[in-house]
Amino acid sequence: MQFDVELLSARAPRLDRALKKIARKGGVVVLLDGTLVRTRRRTGNENRPNYSGKHKAHGLLFLALTDETGNLVWISAAKPGRFSEITTARHNRITTHLWEAGLGAVADLGFVGLDDDPDDPVIVTGRRATRGHPLTDAQKEANRLVSRERAANEHGFADLKNWRILTKVRMNARHATTLLRALLVLTNAEVHR
Repeated sequence: MQFDVELLSARAPRLDRALKKIARKGGVVVLLDGTLVRTRRRTGNENRPNYSGKHKAHGLLFLALTDETGNLVWISAAKPGRFSEITTARHNRITTHLWEAGLGAVADLGFVGLDDDPDDPVIVTGRRATRGHPLTDAQKEANRLVSRERAANEHGFADLKNWRILTKVRMNARHATTLLRALLVLTNAEVHR
């Protein structure tokens, strides 16, 4: 069985190839988000890195890119739950890959600060209110537009998380990455049937 999972995982697209495929089809933007796949807690020090303070649960974090309609096109390698979304995106050099493919991305507030070019951003996120400076009506409307576009991304995650095997994950990040990428291939096969 493990051999079959590895074969399916090998068919999952790499980031650069997935972005080039979207660009060839005339796509302009992708949706970027991260999620925590909850894992069963192991005993001892082995599982301490998997604890996510944000979610108050043990799990593995992974990023996913979807096209404008919410179809999953790429999944990052799973990271321990203590990692943040922006750190994982920097590790995968997502901004560079998007720029090379000529695409933009819409992301949530977890990715604020990922794109350092304010004049020509590759990744568009919402705005955060600060203690002394509340958001203006125009900024609130811009946040609503970003949220509306990102809703399709959540549908892609929902398709992936429908696989019941994810409720029983109790393994390290490398094995979980293989499983998640195999499930990506199966999810895309189910969606495009």
